[in-house]
Amino acid sequence: MLFNSYEFIFIFLPLSFFVYFYLTSKRLVTASKAWLIFTSLFFYSWWNIAYLPLILISILFNYSLSKSMLEFKEHNKNYISKANLLQIGLILNIGLLIYFKYMDFFITNTNIVLSSDIPLLHLALPLAISFFTLQQIAFLIDSYEGLVEEKNFIDYTIFVIFFPQLIAGPIVHHAEMMPQFASKWNMIKNYKNISAGFFIFSIGLFKKVAIADTFATWANAGFNNSETLNLLEAWATSLSYTFQMYFDFSGYTDMAIGAALLFNIKLPQNFNSPYKATGIIDFWQRWHITLTVFIKTYVYTPILKSFAKITFAKAMFATFAAMFISGLWHGAGWNYIVWGALHGFALITNHYWQKYSKIKMSKFLAWFITFNFVNVTLIFFKASSLSQAMDVLSNMIMGNVVLYYKLESFLSFLTPLGVSFETVFVDIGAKSQTFAYIIIAFIIILSFKNSNELTNKFRPSILNLAYTFILFMASISMLSNFSEFLYFNF
Repeated sequence: MLFNSYEFIFIFLPLSFFVYFYLTSKRLVTASKAWLIFTSLFFYSWWNIAYLPLILISILFNYSLSKSMLEFKEHNKNYISKANLLQIGLILNIGLLIYFKYMDFFITNTNIVLSSDIPLLHLALPLAISFFTLQQIAFLIDSYEGLVEEKNFIDYTIFVIFFPQLIAGPIVHHAEMMPQFASKWNMIKNYKNISAGFFIFSIGLFKKVAIADTFATWANAGFNNSETLNLLEAWATSLSYTFQMYFDFSGYTDMAIGAALLFNIKLPQNFNSPYKATGIIDFWQRWHITLTVFIKTYVYTPILKSFAKITFAKAMFATFAAMFISGLWHGAGWNYIVWGALHGFALITNHYWQKYSKIKMSKFLAWFITFNFVNVTLIFFKASSLSQAMDVLSNMIMGNVVLYYKLESFLSFLTPLGVSFETVFVDIGAKSQTFAYIIIAFIIILSFKNSNELTNKFRPSILNLAYTFILFMASISMLSNFSEFLYFNF
């Protein structure tokens, strides 16, 4: 079930909301939480009920293991240590992810290297496996380190599968979520939260259906014809995907935050105007913030602490390793690995520049370099293969610039070449529309406040109600074709 669907907006979300608060109004706290669990499982099962047992087993296993670590007594005679329990949890969670997400990738590359013919498993990727696995790994590690006190199975289950953030984040941490689910004040309808939630949900919906899906048409067309793109088409293709990615993913996050706010649950911020960044370090402090926090806490820091003596060079190695792993987490393909490695090198370069360079770069130049680096590297993120990515890149550098003329006086010249005036005119119109949208997108990302800033300043008023209603109705009018969010694939 997609956030941008009639079923979710007009049936699932209202029904979930009204039943939940009806139960809380009757002080049926356990029943209201059970209702949230049921609706979240139904939401998850909408795509493929076959994977429902997988997430349930994952929840039961990780909860039991974390509880065992919480109750572990070091002085007792045990056949297994607390560290062994954590190792078992990490091996099984990561192993599950590897089996479903990376096994065919490993088999394919093994066949290439060894000239073998091992058959592929053709496993379907279980929805949200990357996200619910990360959340539970973090919970296990914190349980091992004594940072977790939660023993309530119902609250833990809601923490893992709460439907607004279940599929594509934000990646939530138990310390910020579980107190909210346990708070009695959050079980009372809050009309300010309801209006703010509807406000940010409408912004996200508009981002997705009006902006991201429009850019998706041009991005998909460009990548499908990557070998024949001219210079302008190649740049239009890459920029279209760069804007599609941002408005699609931030739109999803806005809708998740808005839907959760209806239930008085505040999800963490995931974007902070990333395309305004003036350095790649700055970018990763603004883009997919919850993933950055997870990578820093549970990947970068442990790698760094593994060294006997920490130096700047070793910190840079840990930085590269963390980004390499981040690239691999996003998908089973060399294009994702290249994307992660490029960002790893860029972060190292940025750190060295900040530490040793005495040259002060202008803010505009810093932004220009950062944005274009992100734009170029996202080509690897989108491409189905490295060769397709190189096609787009090479055409962005050396593609032939084809000038189109719509003056009728040139018709006699074009006709012998097999180009009709009508075709040229339509082509000019299509490209003009694409670049007009790109210019508008630049204005939006550079000049407008982001969703989080707007929500923080939101106050219920007639003006805000009208603004929300216009965005919502405009978005609903464009819902004829549902499209999945990009991060559903990760």
